[in-house]
Amino acid sequence: MTETSSPETPGPRPFDPASLRFDDRGLIPAIAQDAEDGTVLMMAWMNEASLRETLETGQVTYWSRSRAQLWRKGETSGHRQRLVELRVDCDRDCLLLQVTQKGPACHTNRRSCYYTAVRDGAEVVILDPIAE
Repeated sequence: MTETSSPETPGPRPFDPASLRFDDRGLIPAIAQDAEDGTVLMMAWMNEASLRETLETGQVTYWSRSRAQLWRKGETSGHRQRLVELRVDCDRDCLLLQVTQKGPACHTNRRSCYYTAVRDGAEVVILDPIAE
């Protein structure tokens, strides 16, 4: 894949987190995707501080709404995420984090938080927990 330029995208420019559209709580949704196979792993929230820490360290850091503090993914479980690439959507109000995931991404011990599918009107669990 090559990088292209157009009138809308004049080429590489410095990234400014302040250019993002954070909500009224200062948060932006961040979707974590396996950089190797494209599996959607989870969705969480980031604020400007967690985004800056992620970019500075490569260790994915989110904002925990329930604890009102930075949440360094895998800090207690060891199931860390390392940032491979950050992508910004066209409206600049959602992030896609392509990551390498160590261990399960979900607190239920599954590879992905998206382990339930709706099929023929019924919820079906499609991913089992990872055996330890």
